[in-house]
Amino acid sequence: RGDLIRPLGQLSSQRRKFDAILLETTGLADPAPIVYTIQTNPKISEHYRIDSIVTLADCKHITQHLDEVKPDGAVNEALQQVAFADKILLNKIDLVSKEDKDKLKTRLTTINKFATIIETEKSRAPLDRILGLNSFNMDSILQYDPNFFTEDESEKKVHNLELVQSVGVQFTGNLHAQWFNMFMMDLLKERAADLYRTKGLLSFHGQGDTKFVFQGVHEQINFGPAKEPWAADETRINKFVFIGKNLDKKELTKSLMECLYKEEA
Repeated sequence: RGDLIRPLGQLSSQRRKFDAILLETTGLADPAPIVYTIQTNPKISEHYRIDSIVTLADCKHITQHLDEVKPDGAVNEALQQVAFADKILLNKIDLVSKEDKDKLKTRLTTINKFATIIETEKSRAPLDRILGLNSFNMDSILQYDPNFFTEDESEKKVHNLELVQSVGVQFTGNLHAQWFNMFMMDLLKERAADLYRTKGLLSFHGQGDTKFVFQGVHEQINFGPAKEPWAADETRINKFVFIGKNLDKKELTKSLMECLYKEEA
């Protein structure tokens, strides 16, 4: 994206004059090209990193946009923007009832349960909850509430009708590196367009106390060791986050658990 590389390159020489750059992408639902450009262009990644993907949602009107039906079962832009977000600014909360606001927050959480929802009026958001938090990083999965990966009985009884949803999977054990890599290659080959965000915390057989993490936007995956290793008394819990279209948690869990290393008899 030359339209992005050129101005960022020009600003890099003035890096000490500003704290952050906000890229406003109205009308661009998919941030993947921007993410790819910043992470893979050495001239850009040397000076910049992505801090967070923030979506501004109009509390009064977003429901009609989420309900918009696209031809051929395509996902509308509002759903995509919520799915990609690390932070959701829920704006104009003063124009709706508490009941409608709470109902909307529940729906947004169904679509993306890992995004932080920040309530605002007139788009006045506390910057300390948006900037400088490094929300878009591989280690962010380590800070997720453990309850995000489990379902209570009420959730199990409710049939999720959302086209886009978020799924959390966790289980103990050590993964077989080759089997897991093959699973992810096949998944991304077949479903990359449907997977908006993916994250993972992994324990591999034969890798000692090294804790691995990954983060992806569509087929673009960053993978590497976490900042801190597994502690000696820490339970090896593998955790996975998938946000996308037509996800089957049961099938994903089954396929991932088949990647566990098994001792030969």
